[in-house]
Amino acid sequence: MSKPRLAVVLFNLGGPDGPKAVRPFLYNLFSDPAIITLPAIVRLPLAALISTTRAKISALSYARMGGGSPLLPETTAQAGVLQAALTEVCPGYEARLFIAMRYWTPTTEEAAAAVQAFEPDEIVLLPLYPQFSTTTTGSSLKAWRKAYKGKGRVREVCCYPLDDGFIDAHAQRIRAAWNAAGAPADVRLLFSAHGLPETIVASGDPYQAQVEATAAAVAAKLGGGWDWTVCYQSRVGRLKWIGPSTIEAIEAAGADGKGVVVCPISFVSEHVETLVELDHDYAEHARAHGVTPYVRVPALGVQAHFIQGLARAVQTALDRAHQGKGDIAPGSAWRCGREHGRCPCLEGVP
Repeated sequence: MSKPRLAVVLFNLGGPDGPKAVRPFLYNLFSDPAIITLPAIVRLPLAALISTTRAKISALSYARMGGGSPLLPETTAQAGVLQAALTEVCPGYEARLFIAMRYWTPTTEEAAAAVQAFEPDEIVLLPLYPQFSTTTTGSSLKAWRKAYKGKGRVREVCCYPLDDGFIDAHAQRIRAAWNAAGAPADVRLLFSAHGLPETIVASGDPYQAQVEATAAAVAAKLGGGWDWTVCYQSRVGRLKWIGPSTIEAIEAAGADGKGVVVCPISFVSEHVETLVELDHDYAEHARAHGVTPYVRVPALGVQAHFIQGLARAVQTALDRAHQGKGDIAPGSAWRCGREHGRCPCLEGVP
């Protein structure tokens, strides 16, 4: 007898694959109502304006990486390693990995069509955003529900901010980067996450709380009394964003006579925010403020503990009797409070 078919869909942001893709990628991003929460009659013209005005500057950033984003190759590598891991933890299934990029190719619609052609018995939706936000996981899940019309029972993984594998992977990456830099003593560990406008967090989005919980868990795993703080990067627009910003945290470390070890705590793949913003822009800012050393911790990529954590998340999701958006975060001790009512893990709480 053939094994039941399992489709695992990896959600990620996506990125332009060449210079001509930068403007349409930005338009797709800023036209998403989860990003700009305005009526379409205002949002769409605003998205066109922003994407046009920002295209040249953004293209320069992507040019530093060879003209396009490495996010799809990075995600493809993660999919390949995860598929191999699933043969061990889910041996009763014929598992296949699919990639759904929110703002570029392969699009959610393309991924949905590929999954539909696969005719799966089970589907696990797995975001590569460890901490839930309505602007990332929430938007990706909404797009999937609209696009997919095929067969298969669906399980959703909403978040895994305290997953053991995820925490262990970060701790190992930090230790390795610190040791490679000569184990400097007088440094501050900066957990740098993508920022959000304060209004989104105030609406019940759990992202900031989950990021800070991740950072605390990684610091505890490291032990040894590390000096650490959480900060946020990639601010755009005029709204007030959660803070402190990574720039401010770097300056504060310099004022205290410390170097920095910067860990991208919400990014699991290398892309423009890590390879350009952290490696170039913020590194130059650190040098200008006398902050030395400046040590950047690599993103998790295919780190073994991280991939094993993802595989266990799929396994845990399959073991649940219920399906749909009420699924509680798997492989993790995290539970959103009632003040974070926009996280779907609350919908599975009695």
